[in-house]
Amino acid sequence: MSLRFVTRNVHAYLDYPVALALMGLPFILGLGQSNPMALWLSVVTGAAAFVLTVLTDHHLGIWRVLPYKFHLAVDLIVGITFLFAPSLFGFSGIDAAFYWLNGAAVVLVISLSAPEQGVTA
Repeated sequence: MSLRFVTRNVHAYLDYPVALALMGLPFILGLGQSNPMALWLSVVTGAAAFVLTVLTDHHLGIWRVLPYKFHLAVDLIVGITFLFAPSLFGFSGIDAAFYWLNGAAVVLVISLSAPEQGVTA
């Protein structure tokens, strides 16, 4: 049994709620106490993630112009950026925890993504 079980379809179903959470949770959690960038980095990333999802070539994409592999690459860059954001921008407390947890979750999802078989991107 492969540990890489996050298929294109599963990933598509995760994308919209994650994008909305990245936009809403910073306000609910009161992010930005250590640095206002902690609030706005997530909100802007969530908006960009929403647009990326709308444009991705998977079954929940609306205008399927971006290859799924490109989407995964962008997600990985976001995950790594989130992991380093607390150190780069001086986030502490809940601000840092938010980025470390989200960054780790994104990198984990990408590492568990199943390879595409018979799909051209």
